[in-house]
Amino acid sequence: MQIAQNSVVSFHYTLTNNEGEVLDSSEGRDPLTYLHGAGNIIPGLEKELEGRQSGENLKVTVEPAEGYGETQPGLMQEVPRDAFQGVDEIQPGMQFQAQTQGGPLMVTVTQVEGDTVTVDGNHPLAGQTLNFDVEIAEVREASEEEAEHGHVHGEGEQEQEH
Repeated sequence: MQIAQNSVVSFHYTLTNNEGEVLDSSEGRDPLTYLHGAGNIIPGLEKELEGRQSGENLKVTVEPAEGYGETQPGLMQEVPRDAFQGVDEIQPGMQFQAQTQGGPLMVTVTQVEGDTVTVDGNHPLAGQTLNFDVEIAEVREASEEEAEHGHVHGEGEQEQEH
């Protein structure tokens, strides 16, 4: 069966950056399973998996525009240290959920200087070219409920009325 709209796809992957550093991998874990065509994985990878079959291996390069987007300078800002009430020590790399006009946003601390904390609301992989080494494990047709709900239901998951 070929990967198409409403296929349930399971695949193993290793994600590297252009320097060859491994950023993420399914090695030693269950394959990643998603509903094709529902926007559950980055667009550039989903597009390259279209029409493929189980057992295929492929290498996919995804540019930032079809991955996690370009880095947006407007999502980086300096905030006063006292905005972090109840946090004793703030270190670069720590993540917090910030309340913004557009709703909640995950931000990562990039710098702490005196009473000023610099945070970045961009996805950690924004602006990066992503290189995937993919092995397609299984392709099946989605159940009616999976297609209707836009995501895969796990084994034994009880279906609830929406």
